[in-house]
Amino acid sequence: MLGFGRRHAVGEHEADGEIERVYHEIRQTLRVTGVTLNLRALAAYGPLLPALWDALRPNLDTRAFEDAADRVRAEAVGAAARIGRLDAVGGLGLGESQHRQIQMALDLYHYVNPKLLVLTALARLGFDGGAVETRRGRAAAVELIDRGVPGTMYPMEMVEEGPADPEVRALFDDIQRTLARPAVNSDYRTLALWPGYLAAVWSRLKPILARQEYEWAAQGLGDTARALARDLPYPVPLTRERVTALGVDAETVDERLAEFERLLPKLALNVALFALDWTPAAALARSPFPVERRRFEADGGRR
Repeated sequence: MLGFGRRHAVGEHEADGEIERVYHEIRQTLRVTGVTLNLRALAAYGPLLPALWDALRPNLDTRAFEDAADRVRAEAVGAAARIGRLDAVGGLGLGESQHRQIQMALDLYHYVNPKLLVLTALARLGFDGGAVETRRGRAAAVELIDRGVPGTMYPMEMVEEGPADPEVRALFDDIQRTLARPAVNSDYRTLALWPGYLAAVWSRLKPILARQEYEWAAQGLGDTARALARDLPYPVPLTRERVTALGVDAETVDERLAEFERLLPKLALNVALFALDWTPAAALARSPFPVERRRFEADGGRR
C-alpha cells in the first residue's frame, strides 16, 4: 500500500501521463492559470488525484459550483471587512505597473481559493458518504458553464520554495512556522515576486491570526462551504474502499483532506484582507472573473 507521508508535490513541469491530463483539466474546469499546492500535493500519490478529480469533475462543471464559490468569496470579504483593512500598501514605493500586477495576482487567488474550499468540502462529503445520499437523483437538468482560463487572469507564477534571497527565505520560514505548514502556499509564493509588499502585508496579518474573531470567521467560511457542497447536484463516487483499492491509505487521505479544509478558509480570508487595501468591499464581493449564463442539457457534467 502506498504510504501517505509528506512527499514532494508534483510541479506542473514535472507532470506526465494521467497527472498531466488532470492538471490540464484543472486549469480548464476551474478556469485558473495554474495548479495550486494542495492539488499538486495530492498528485504525489499516484492514482489518487486522477480518481478524485474524475469523481468531482461533474459538479465542478456546473453553474451551481460556480455560484457556491461566489457565495463563499462574498462571505470572506464581509468577514475581512469586519476585521478591518490592513493598510499595508502606503509607503512601499510601488510603481503603477507593480500596483496593477499585485492586484491581478490577488484577483487570481481571490477567485480560486473559494473554489478549492468548496471542492475540498465536496470531496470529504463524498468520501464520508454524506453527499451521495442527499444529492442522488437531483440532477435532471443542470446548467453547465463554459470551460477555459479567462484571458485577463494573471499567470500563476511564483518564487521557488527555497528562494536564494535570504530575506525572502526568512519570510517564508516565518510564514511556515506561524501557520505550522510543511510548505509555503502558492498565494504567498506568488506575492513574494514583490518581496517588500509580502513582508508588509504579512507583518500586518500575523497578529490578526491569533484573534478569536479571525478563527470564528474562518470556521464560518468552512461551514458555509460544506453546506453549499452538500447541495451540489451530482454524487461523488469515491469511497474509502475504492481509495484503498488504489493502494492508498484511506484514513490518511481523509486526514489530508481535512487539513486542506481547515487551511483553505484562512487562505480565502487572508487574500480578502490583502485585497481590501486595493478594492472596496462591495466590488471585491463580486467574482473577479464572472461567468456568462448559458444553459446546457445535463450529461453528468461532461461535454
